[in-house]
Amino acid sequence: MRLHKIRAGETAGTYLIESPVTEADILLMAKQLASLRLRRGRQLTAPRDVFSHLQTLLEAHEYEVFALLMLDCKHRVIAFHELFRGTLDGASVYPREVVKIALEHNAAAMILVHNHPSGDPEPSQADRTLTNKLKEALDLVGVRTLDHIIVGHEGCVSLAEQGYLFSRTVQG
Repeated sequence: MRLHKIRAGETAGTYLIESPVTEADILLMAKQLASLRLRRGRQLTAPRDVFSHLQTLLEAHEYEVFALLMLDCKHRVIAFHELFRGTLDGASVYPREVVKIALEHNAAAMILVHNHPSGDPEPSQADRTLTNKLKEALDLVGVRTLDHIIVGHEGCVSLAEQGYLFSRTVQG
């Protein structure tokens, strides 16, 4: 993946800017780097491993986005897939489509992700109910639901870290 207006520097983790950049360029580069951090093969061991990347990808949307972070049996990233887009305060999420995508990618585990355009990442009762529905549907086909992360301007909330239906941390 070629990054917008930058190239890798000689030292690992450094970049050189090829031309003047605008704020829009910087935001685009941040999203590109966040996507790289969620690339195929990266192992995830804790929810905090992905918070900043997910926040970069989802916090600026003015509408709700529901996405899937699909993992193999060793919790390595298979793919990050934005599945549903909604309105200012909700998105329709269909368990059948979530299961279909999980099976298409041969996922062994899944992290559910969505943003709150209001900025407050605290889960609602609707978020908890949706988590239960999706977990039940994924359980039927042998895909483990490891977490549901909610992204806001104020940070991210992990339902797993809150002890809601999940273990305290993602474990291998």
